[in-house]
This record gives sequence, structure tokens and C-alpha cells, in this order.
Amino acid sequence: MSGPAVPSVGRVNGSRPVAWRDYAAVLFDLDGVLTPTAAVHMTAWSEMFNAFLGGLAPDHPATVGADTSPYTETDYFAHVDGKPRYDGVADLLAARGIDLPRGDPGDPPQAETVCGLGNRKNDAFTAVLERDGVQPYPGSVTLLDHLRDLGVPLAVVSSSANAHAVLAAAGLADRFVTVVDGRVAAALGLPGKPAPDTFLEAARTCGAAPSSAVVVEDAVSGVRAGAAGDFGLVVGVDRGAGESALRSAGAHRVVADLQDLT
Repeated sequence: MSGPAVPSVGRVNGSRPVAWRDYAAVLFDLDGVLTPTAAVHMTAWSEMFNAFLGGLAPDHPATVGADTSPYTETDYFAHVDGKPRYDGVADLLAARGIDLPRGDPGDPPQAETVCGLGNRKNDAFTAVLERDGVQPYPGSVTLLDHLRDLGVPLAVVSSSANAHAVLAAAGLADRFVTVVDGRVAAALGLPGKPAPDTFLEAARTCGAAPSSAVVVEDAVSGVRAGAAGDFGLVVGVDRGAGESALRSAGAHRVVADLQDLT
């Protein structure tokens, strides 16, 4: 099944409804597209880092001359946002002058290693999600309802290892025939976005050729992945990246809310 011809970017009206029946699958990013999960991540990082920094003894060998003042939102955007979990930990610690060994991804959350703190943050994320929950974007649910009525196969493609937990908390777990998340990518050895491999795997699982599948993304790296995979339609959702940046990355359409495409 081949996808419909997509107008050139310069002539696309972002809010014009899509002929969804012409596509064999729709592949959604999770954070920022279906759910505002960034707030959960920010809270988890804050709780983890502040507990760690506040618990360090002044004479701890890793903190001599280091900055152990409370972690702030400024730290999140400067050192953590958009990075793989362990890299975010390493960059924050380096900025504070705290020297911990890298460790191994299998380290327990109690370990005072970069990977141990990264795993501690993952536990904090799960706890915050269970405690505070997360609500999906209403406009995204409107589009999901529309696609369910049409019988279009749907998939989630996320770099997060917590995708299943987020979908369950948001009440969306039953909407998707497949989920390609960070765990699946690691198991299959798939590179993350902006490489197209995770989206290609989701399309394959849905039985759709890339040319007949739609990628829906809010991040520049995700839009680049959709463009690199030659997908039939790449939709950018502008949650702050900016329409120009999303179009430059390869989005055929850019909308502020997914209900605009129904």
C-alpha cells in the first residue's frame, strides 16, 4: 500500500485534515505528543538529585570542593533535558564538581555511581508517576479516538524505558498494537532518534511500509528520524520546538494540537 503524495512543505496547511484511511499505520512519539510527561521527569530528577546532594557528608571523598547546593530547574535544562539518563547524571555531576565512577547499567539504585543514580532516577520516575499520575493531551485523545474508529493500526515509538507505565497511567495502554520503547531498542540493538530505526521497526511490526505510514513527533530529532526513514507523512507537533525548526527537520505538516488533523 503506497501513501498519498504529500504536498511540498511550502504549500502545506498544517491544520488541513489528513486522509487517514490512505495510510496503513500511524506511529506516535509518547512524551510531548500523547502525554505531557516532561513534568513527571522533571519532578523525578529533582527528588532524586536533591535527596542525593542533601545526603552527602561534607567530608565525602567525591565532594571535596564540590557544589552540593540544591538541584534546580535551571540544572535540568542546562544538564539533563533531552539527554540519555546516564549522560544527564554524568553532566550534572561534572558541572557540580562531583566525581563518581561511571559504573554499569546493572548497578542497583543504591550504588554511588553514575549508573546507580540513573537507575535511582528511574525508580523516582515510577514513584512520581504512581503518585501524581499523568493525563494525556485532550487533542491527542481526540485523534486517537478518530483513528480507532477508522481501524488504523497505531504504534508508540519512544526512547523511554517507561513507555508502558506511562501509557497505563494515562489510560492509553489498549490503544496501540505495538510499542517500540527504549527496552525494545536495546534488546534489538537499534540506534535511537534521529536514526529512523525504531520507527522502521514499529512500521514493520504493524505490517506497513514506511511510505504508507505516518510519524507524529514533537522533537526535532524525532522529526529527523521520520524524514530519514522516508515515511509517507511526518507530522510535527509544536510543543515549543518551533514550527520553523520542525519544518527544517523534515516535517510535512506542523500543528499546535493533534485535534487539528481530524
